[in-house]
Amino acid sequence: MNYIEKKYFVKIPKNVSMYYCESNHLIVFVTSFTRKTLILKTKVILEKKNRMLKITRIPFFDISNNERKKLKVIQGTQVSLLKQALFHISCTFCKKLNLIGVGFRVSTLKILEINLLHFKLGYSHQIYFKIPSNLKMCCLKTNRIFIIGYSYLFVTQIAFLIRSYKIPEPYKGKGVLYSTEKNDIKRR
Repeated sequence: MNYIEKKYFVKIPKNVSMYYCESNHLIVFVTSFTRKTLILKTKVILEKKNRMLKITRIPFFDISNNERKKLKVIQGTQVSLLKQALFHISCTFCKKLNLIGVGFRVSTLKILEINLLHFKLGYSHQIYFKIPSNLKMCCLKTNRIFIIGYSYLFVTQIAFLIRSYKIPEPYKGKGVLYSTEKNDIKRR
């Protein structure tokens, strides 16, 4: 058995269940609220006692000598993908948006089991946004939105989509802003 360096170990949190199928080259991480599936390129050794995964350089398929040189890179990539998947399913992500402008409002509606956000952004019409089922959106004030979810990518995509309804103008700074954004308005 080859020696495996410590940097190729992945620790599995206690709240995450893991299922490994060597014949299909799949690994599935499951928590109480979500799951993530990854396709593996190299073999993995499980240590149930320590809740550790050891990623080896042994490929599932026969490969050429030229590709064999790339196995160390594949091993490192696989470690980072496994760590990223565990991070995404074990954390909750939140984005906060502020509506800045006179009369800019947001509220939540429920029509026939469909959750909606209702925006008034200074246009001649109102904007309705259907809230995805795997996200939670809160409007504690009429000018603040909290977007909460388990996928960082999905939360940031939805936040960007909502921000695109009224991008902040450069002079007065009115629009939908992230909470980390500043109003860079120079007062005269």
